[in-house]
Amino acid sequence: MAGPIPPVRLALAQLNPRVGDLEGNAAKAREAVIRARDEGAEVVLLPELVISGHPAEDLLLQERFLLDCEEALRHAAGAADGVVALIGFPERADDVYDAMAVCADGVVRAVYRKNVVPRHGILDEHRHFQPGTSAAVLEFGGARLGLAIGEDLWAPGPPAEAAALAGAQLLLAAAAAPYHRGEGVARERMLVQRARDTVAAIACCNLVGGQDDLVFDGHSIVCDHEGEVIARAPQFEEAIVHATVDVQAAATSRLRQARRRPAAAAGLLQVDRAGSFVRSEHPRPVPLVRDVAPLLDPLSEIHQALVLATRDHVEKNGFGHACVGLSGGVDTTLVALIAVDALGARNVTGVVLPSRYSAEDKQADARRLAANLGMECLEVPIEPAVEALATMLDPLFADREPDLTEEHLQSRIRGTVLTGLSSKFGWLVLGAGTKSEAAIGSTTTLDGGAGGFAVIKDVLKTRVYELVGHRNEQAGGSLVPAAILSRPPSAELGSDRRADTLPDYDMLDLILERALEHDASRSQLVAAGVPEIAIERVLELVDRNEARRRQQPPGPRVTPRAFGRDRRMPITGVGH
Repeated sequence: MAGPIPPVRLALAQLNPRVGDLEGNAAKAREAVIRARDEGAEVVLLPELVISGHPAEDLLLQERFLLDCEEALRHAAGAADGVVALIGFPERADDVYDAMAVCADGVVRAVYRKNVVPRHGILDEHRHFQPGTSAAVLEFGGARLGLAIGEDLWAPGPPAEAAALAGAQLLLAAAAAPYHRGEGVARERMLVQRARDTVAAIACCNLVGGQDDLVFDGHSIVCDHEGEVIARAPQFEEAIVHATVDVQAAATSRLRQARRRPAAAAGLLQVDRAGSFVRSEHPRPVPLVRDVAPLLDPLSEIHQALVLATRDHVEKNGFGHACVGLSGGVDTTLVALIAVDALGARNVTGVVLPSRYSAEDKQADARRLAANLGMECLEVPIEPAVEALATMLDPLFADREPDLTEEHLQSRIRGTVLTGLSSKFGWLVLGAGTKSEAAIGSTTTLDGGAGGFAVIKDVLKTRVYELVGHRNEQAGGSLVPAAILSRPPSAELGSDRRADTLPDYDMLDLILERALEHDASRSQLVAAGVPEIAIERVLELVDRNEARRRQQPPGPRVTPRAFGRDRRMPITGVGH
């Protein structure tokens, strides 16, 4: 009769790879495996597609790239000496698969292929990957470890349930789950429920980092077979976390649940054996290791997502410095706060761009904010350029009444100055257009929509105020000039034409959040107390301004449905 199964000493290596940097990603994976082993782990789980980075998009259609990924994997696998390492990579076989390599003794011993390949708004993986067709279990010194990748574990049923019914007491899932507000907590709750459903401990190692318009939050976890979280990695940062998993407890618990006993599924499920591994003897009793990082509050979570996305976009694209136009308004204030938190004050320059419509008190607040943040502040008066451009156009506009065309000239000149600084000094311009403005088309393409990275393009205006207030409170209340938070929004135009046709931002954002992020119908909005005339006007503007949104730079997705990947609407069309 076999004795009790020893606990499994597990490490989750939550890493931030760079898409296409195969050599760098492999080196990062090697370092993580060696460090985790030296800290006492016998199994190390890495994120999904950590070798290629994610999403690699149509790089995955290039034969040379796929072959180079396999070479990088072999390099990473060489670190698996005295430890079993599970490393995500794109496998080129008869087709291309989202795969997990089981590495031991310095080589790849087996490969598991993702079964559930998603096809939805932000990840159209069917374009690049074929699905695997079976579950997998590896024998590990008396313990049985089931393998999964991402969506394999998101819903009840196979392949994860198949692995559990084949005797796996611990399910190991590599993931690259994109972030949106509240997603990490929801994912953790789902994994807790899945552990209870399968009567198996679950470990999920999620990718971390920013990639174009996506953010990956990390938030990797381990929970026992009863759903208790015994390890949690921090959100939005690289980390290696350890957990000691009592797999015998899961096996014993199943004796009391006949439908979950392995024999109940004998012959009914296709489950591959992913190899058998002898465990090295440990000279000391295995200590109980529980490493549970605290969760961020909701506003800190969004702020850290924006900080991580900004830092990664700047650094991974080879920029050493960023600049942001400072208007003294709340939007540019939030972008400046995020930029300094992401890059450090010495690597951010604020630019004040006064013109005839710029209020002196707002300019003073912009300068004061820059001083409080410790960032360089340049001043470039744009009135001469506004005057010169207006003079050039006056003969052409002579028989027409002045309107927003003239007023937007200064906005376009602001963008021209910022992009000029970018070109001359190699700075990345950070745009300050919000989701509210992008939705209704009130962001001028060369002003709030200018730049190489639109930091807050998926943040509604009302949440901008919340985020600035929250960050200011964290700093003791003296970082942001009080007037910036109390002053109503202004585009610094010669007139406030917006107020005549649109609801205030509280009502506007209510309509946008419910209609865009939750697909609320007009009748549901009316039931929520929104006037029908406001609904019609706002949704009409959303439909009419798709072309403007297409011209914006990328920016981080932080809501369940962002413009772009999530919401794909035609520019030319009727009634959409």
